[in-house]
Amino acid sequence: MTPQALHRHIGLFALVIYGVGDILGAGIYALIGKAAGEMGNGIWMAFLASMVAAGLTGLSYASLGSRYPRAGGASFFTHHAFKSNFLAYVIGLAALSSGVTSMAAGSRAFAGYFTTLVSAVPVDLVVVTFCLVLAGVVIRGIRESMWMNMLCTGIELGGLLLVISVGAKFIGSVDYTSTVTVANPAGDLSFSLILSGAVLTFYSFVGFEDIINVSEEVKNPESTMPKGILLAVLIASTIYVTISLVAVSVIPAAELATSSAPLVDVVKRAAPWFPPIAFAFIAMFAVANTALLNFIMGSRLIYGMANQGLMPKVLGKVSRRRTPYVSSLAVLGFMLVLALTGNIASLARATSVLLLICFMMVNLALVVLKYRKGEPKGRFEIPAVVPVLGTVVCALMLSYAKIEEIKVAGAILVVIVILYFVIRPASISSNPANAD
Repeated sequence: MTPQALHRHIGLFALVIYGVGDILGAGIYALIGKAAGEMGNGIWMAFLASMVAAGLTGLSYASLGSRYPRAGGASFFTHHAFKSNFLAYVIGLAALSSGVTSMAAGSRAFAGYFTTLVSAVPVDLVVVTFCLVLAGVVIRGIRESMWMNMLCTGIELGGLLLVISVGAKFIGSVDYTSTVTVANPAGDLSFSLILSGAVLTFYSFVGFEDIINVSEEVKNPESTMPKGILLAVLIASTIYVTISLVAVSVIPAAELATSSAPLVDVVKRAAPWFPPIAFAFIAMFAVANTALLNFIMGSRLIYGMANQGLMPKVLGKVSRRRTPYVSSLAVLGFMLVLALTGNIASLARATSVLLLICFMMVNLALVVLKYRKGEPKGRFEIPAVVPVLGTVVCALMLSYAKIEEIKVAGAILVVIVILYFVIRPASISSNPANAD
């Protein structure tokens, strides 16, 4: 192990917790209401469709992760498959942009919850403190980050399990095939309706791809990575589908769609004895967990891109505790700028579009590598039809994205392209032999 290598602290259990915590995130606490507005009682179908898209791409990530356990994720895979500095740079920064946008949105959401409990504290002060604490944990070390992740995931998961436990007795009380909404009064169920709903609910599944970016800190990554990704997606999918069934069973879909805190309202209705303020704390931990894991992802992605030559070499430096501290400070700066401007709503809407583009490239990369002569196999191999289907499903979902989301994502990609031609990255190393 070279002096610049990261430290391998993460086992399978910690990796699954990392993945589950990242996928569950904060989105489900608000997204369930928006999904009910589009799908009525049939929101479980949208979650199942999203699960298929996430599952297919997750299999591709798992296979690539078993071949090349490298920080850099989608950027590394793209370059190794297509030998294109340009594509690797664009895909890497697209993934980074989605993560940092999510962190910035999360910091303001955390501040919003916090100031409802302690109104005397200025929002911007909470935002800055929140960002600095996250940076301190990440720079301190991956072990400390994993402990914080386990704590937050436990509380976050506990909140969702509470919803399931208090609402389970209501299951079976409604027609789960009804898709009647204000926009769809006849309740017409179509393939296009399910796909449109899936684009919305897909945001709840993003996060499994972040697992790849801690590959260099995972024990026995060739076998641990695929198991971690697949178990995380499976566990999160089961929770999502169950939550969607419980939510529309407790509260009518039309009422759920107008709620600003749908899961809080579900608990109020199903368990009026439970103190609502406790759910505010749970939501704060969910937001903090999402931001923490995106921070880890962003710092490792920049570190990996620096080692490839796509970023300045200084961003690839690690501390004596084997953490990429310079790239972590870069993420902190980027996060603070976005969070303090507060101008992040339109950027957040483009996250799913950017990630769907990244996922298409990852699936295509696996297809190319599977048919390249002399390319080594991994411990987890899948048929070529899986990444092909993953590409098709991602493309279908992109075709149902709203025009505003596509415009914002397109604007971000234009900025990334301009940066590429301004910076002119050096020749990249994508030699898998450098993984350790």
